[in-house]
Parts: sequence; structure tokens; C-alpha cells
Amino acid sequence: MANSVESVIRSAVSKGLGVVADFNRRRMTAAPHPYLEGIHAPMKEELTIVDLPVTGTIPAALDGRYLRIGPNPVNPDPAGYHWFTGDGMVHGITVSGGKALWYRNRWIRSRSVGAALRQPAAPGPRHGGFDTVNTNVVEIGGRTWALVEAGSYPVELDEELGEQTYNPFDDTLQGSFTAHPHLDPLTGENHAIAYEATDPGAIRHIVIAADGKVVREEPIAVANGPSIHDCAITSRYAIILDLPVTFSMKALIGGHRFPYQWNPDHQARIGLLPRAGRAADVIWCPVPAAYVFHVANAFDDADGKVVLDVCAYETMFDHATGGPNGRNRGLERWTIDPVAREVTIRTLDPAPQEFPRPDERRFGQPYRYAYTMALPADEADEFVGATALYKHDLAAGTRETHDFGAGRHPGEFVFVPAHADAGEDKGWLIGLVVDLPNETTDLAIIDARDFSAEPLASVRIPHRIPPGFHGNWLPRRA
Repeated sequence: MANSVESVIRSAVSKGLGVVADFNRRRMTAAPHPYLEGIHAPMKEELTIVDLPVTGTIPAALDGRYLRIGPNPVNPDPAGYHWFTGDGMVHGITVSGGKALWYRNRWIRSRSVGAALRQPAAPGPRHGGFDTVNTNVVEIGGRTWALVEAGSYPVELDEELGEQTYNPFDDTLQGSFTAHPHLDPLTGENHAIAYEATDPGAIRHIVIAADGKVVREEPIAVANGPSIHDCAITSRYAIILDLPVTFSMKALIGGHRFPYQWNPDHQARIGLLPRAGRAADVIWCPVPAAYVFHVANAFDDADGKVVLDVCAYETMFDHATGGPNGRNRGLERWTIDPVAREVTIRTLDPAPQEFPRPDERRFGQPYRYAYTMALPADEADEFVGATALYKHDLAAGTRETHDFGAGRHPGEFVFVPAHADAGEDKGWLIGLVVDLPNETTDLAIIDARDFSAEPLASVRIPHRIPPGFHGNWLPRRA
């Protein structure tokens, strides 16, 4: 009964805050918004394009789909808009037999998107009132899922992105999920750290078994409602990034759709949770104030310490821009001593960069190579604007660059091994590149061992796909 009463109270409070937020949002100046124009201007329709033109030769081993998701508001409104909250749109390209068979883009059919398009919303249960899903698209348990953090249940997608169903992993997920579950290639489990926008006092460690069912949701007490975008695993631990971007009631009431801000009073810390442990077993280690969106990888070293490689920022969301802001410190190695409860930070590469990806067959294990997207040197360039990718050889301490040239802006690229037993960098980097002067987009395929050379192949999409968040290669299953 107490839980029911608490739910009613929370619902009433949320509705009241929503009324105040809507009122204050209407008073905001509807000025041009950097994440709604230029390279970020949303697409206005759903398309199906077959037999896409290919330059070069697509490797014969590539048989599957490249999927990428990001924000694409149906009815863009600059008042209070934040890049992280736009209606989700998933883009897909199917490749087989050396050909690009089709491109499709589809909005995720939240209730608001369905109403705007005058079409039925996707079926399935909702978790709370927020059902926008726009951040990652992955394979779990042999099925395709669109994901977001802090609110909605995942959305299951069919092969051609048309059938969509809100699905809490066949009713095994109780609360919100994350945009960044990580597959342990040694166990087949996915691990995640999830937070609830409506519950600032707790996060959860979630484990999904190889069959796609949730087998663990361990609550862990926190303060201030931290925004935890990513996590990591090692053979011993799930790693929690409790950093000083936290829920802001002032931002929410003020009409901002993304109510998280830099909080210098929140103690930055890293939590090492034994993978089968309880909340009381977390080893908390303070770290100097910083923020991390994305982890490259983590592993246990021979001395019993934990190595965590991240792209770090001095601050994040310390002023309102409608998207990420703050000086990027580059790629860093955080070495965590669980006995002394200390974190040592070493810069691996000071160049601004984001979206680090390893060969994910090595996730949670020692590894050698990481691939990242360059960021503009000037943070005022609003996150997108550089033209290069980086390949880091962490053993040699070297960096290679692949530059696409002026006006050509890559997003996150994912490593695809040439075959199951291929070496750690024997394979391809795949991702989208916006050709802004020509308002087109290429799916580029780069040989990871000839990184700076021209792409092996480029698939031309005859329109600009706005920059998004995360994409993955999903191989065809027998």
C-alpha cells in the first residue's frame, strides 16, 4: 500500500512541476538553436532507398546491417530544446554480397511522435510518462533494441525497422534502462548501470543473461541524482561513474527539457562493484572533479588495480547551450587502486576526442587499440565540426589519423572484426560521414590496418543524416 501511495504522490507532484515547466518554457526566447539548424537540421520524412551507389569494394565478409540512432524532432521547438531530448530516429543500411541493398530511416513511435505523424504509437508498456528513445541501437539476445537512459523501456525493432514494440526485455526489467549496456564476450552477459530521472537517490546494476532476460537489478544508494551515461566492466567488477553532473530542479522548473547540470558540490567518485556483490560491497574511490560520457575499455591489471580508459571533460553542462559543453581533456587512463581507494590519472592523448570504441571482443580485458572521433579544438564549435578519426595503439603509445577532408564530418565509428578469430585490429571501421557542402552522407568502411588510407568503400546516401549518437554493426544471423 505504501508503494501505491508513494506512486500517486510522485505522479501528482510530477504533473504540477510539468505545468510550471511548460509555463516557463513558453516564456523562453525562441531564438535560432545550434542543434536545430545547419548540420543538425532535422530530417522531415521517412525514406526507403534501394540499391545505393557504392564507391570502392565492400568486403565480402560484411553481411548485415549498420544501424545508427539520434535525435530528430518531428516538430522542432527551440524553446528549452536540448540535443539529448529530441525525438528518436533510427537509420539503417543493409549490406550483403558487396552491395548496399537498402537505406531506411524511421522515427521511434513514442506517443508524441505518433500523435504528430497522425499514426498509431508503438505498442507495449511504458515506464513513466517519458517514452522518447534516441540514444543507442544494439543487439541483445539476438534481437534489435533501441535504447535511452533514465526513463523509457527499450524499443524492440524488426529487421526493416518498421515494427516497433516497447518491451522491458519480455517483462524481466523492472525500472529504467541505460543507453550503454556492455556485453561481456566471455560470459555472454550484458552489464549496465541505470538511473531513474524520478528517483535521485538510487541507481541499479543490471545484468542481462545471454538469452536476453534480466537476471539482476541491484539497487545502490547515491546522492543528488547523478547522470551516469556509461559504465564499464572487468573480470571482477562493474564500474560506476558517479560524477558531478546531477539532477537540477531549478533547470526543470525553468523549462529546460534536459534537467541535469554541473554540480561542483557533488563528490566525484568511482565505484567498484563486485559483479555479484551487493550495494554494501561497492568500493568507492574519490576522483578529482571531471565528467565522462564514454568509456573505451577497462580491465584488471597484474597488480590487482583496475585500469579504466575514458574521454574526460573538465566540466559539463555548467552553462546552457542546448547540448554538450566543457573543455575536453582527451583520452585518459584512470588507474584505480581498490585497496588504497585512490585514482591516478594519466593523459594518453590530450587532443579533444569522443566516442571511444575498442575491438569489443576484448571488452573487460587487456587490449591494445582504441578508435575515437576527433572533436573541434574550440568547444564553442558545439561538439560537431572536426573531420578526423583517431586510432590509438596503447602499447606503442602512438596515434594515427584518418582525415575525411574539409566539410566532411564523421560520427562514431565501430570496429568490425574480419572474422571470429581475427587479430585485434584485423577488420574494418564503419560509420557515417556527413558531407555538409553537398548535403549528402556516406557510410564509410575503413581498413583498420591501413587506417589513414582512403576508405575501402563508401555507400552514398543522397541526403544529410543529422549527427546522432551511437551506431553498431549487426551481422546477419543464420
